[in-house]
Amino acid sequence: MELEKPPPRREPEGCLVVAVRLPVRIVVLVLVVPVRMVWDALVVAGRVLRDAVLRPLGRALLWLARALLVWPFVALWRHVLVPLGKGLAWLLNALLVLPAVWLYRRVLTPVGHALSWAARGLGAGIAWVASGIGWALAWLYARVLTPVGHGVLWVLRGIGLVLAALGAGAYAVLAWLVRYLVVVPVVWLVRYLVVVPAAWLYTWVLVPAGRAVAWCARGVVWALGMLVTGAGTGLYWITRVLLVLPALAVWRWVLVPVGRLLAVVAREAGAALGHAWRIAGRISLAVGRFLAYLLRWTLVEPVRWVYRSVLTPVGHVLRDAVLRPAAEAARGAGRAVRQVLAAARETARQTRADLRRALFGDPRPREAVARREPAGHETRTLDRRTTALTKD
Repeated sequence: MELEKPPPRREPEGCLVVAVRLPVRIVVLVLVVPVRMVWDALVVAGRVLRDAVLRPLGRALLWLARALLVWPFVALWRHVLVPLGKGLAWLLNALLVLPAVWLYRRVLTPVGHALSWAARGLGAGIAWVASGIGWALAWLYARVLTPVGHGVLWVLRGIGLVLAALGAGAYAVLAWLVRYLVVVPVVWLVRYLVVVPAAWLYTWVLVPAGRAVAWCARGVVWALGMLVTGAGTGLYWITRVLLVLPALAVWRWVLVPVGRLLAVVAREAGAALGHAWRIAGRISLAVGRFLAYLLRWTLVEPVRWVYRSVLTPVGHVLRDAVLRPAAEAARGAGRAVRQVLAAARETARQTRADLRRALFGDPRPREAVARREPAGHETRTLDRRTTALTKD
């Protein structure tokens, strides 16, 4: 198994392709290099603008939108609407829910139980009366109506059998009369007056006439078909000689070569454009690196050297010699001021207490509150069963 992929197979190219490729690539490269450099410059400017301007501006606008739109509504919701809603909920609960629950439990439930007990008693009475009426109706049906119905049914069955026998005899007689007096003569007349003449007319008149008409029609159709076939063949050859063969010759000897030439030019132009775009990218990258290198050694490195070699030592000296002593002195002064203020507050507090004691006297001692907890020797131990709550 080969690990390396075989090189792509290239089809043989003619001299026309080679002659078109080099000038096209030179022209496209000359035209594409400025466009690619401008494009790369715009991309770099867009990235710098996005990172340095648009993204901080977007974050500032987002913070401003939160400060102006979100946070006021959140504060309104948390500190105004939620307490107001809780107050309204408590008020509705106290004014509506609790009275409704009390009314349901203390009034409606006992009334409903009483009505249910009365309805059950009334239903039991109605059921007892209905059961008595049903028992009486069942006895009347079983002892009176059933025997009477059986007798009536027996009488009607006998009458029906008699009527059925009479009807069957009358139907048989009537059917024999209709068959031999009406049906047989009518069938004989229809057969010899309609069917036999119609069959003779179909066999000896209509069939020969139809065959003659069909033969004539086939002859006419054959003549018309031959005429249409001859006309179609003539039109086909005229159309082919005058239109199809010239169009085919133009397509085969003019349009196909021109199309192939244009396809070659278009393919080579596209390949040249891609090749020139890649080469222009390399050139643009090299120019950009050269400019970045030039900017670094003409501006960034001197500024960096000045910052490291000059400003940083000066800043350290200022921090160690000026800023830190000043900060320590400020912190010491602050501590002294805080101690002085604390002593002044304590003195003022003692002075107010002395004046209050001189004007109103000493405050009364607080009375001891009787607690439920027992004393030390009265507390519960392992051998006692009383507690502070059950001692009395």
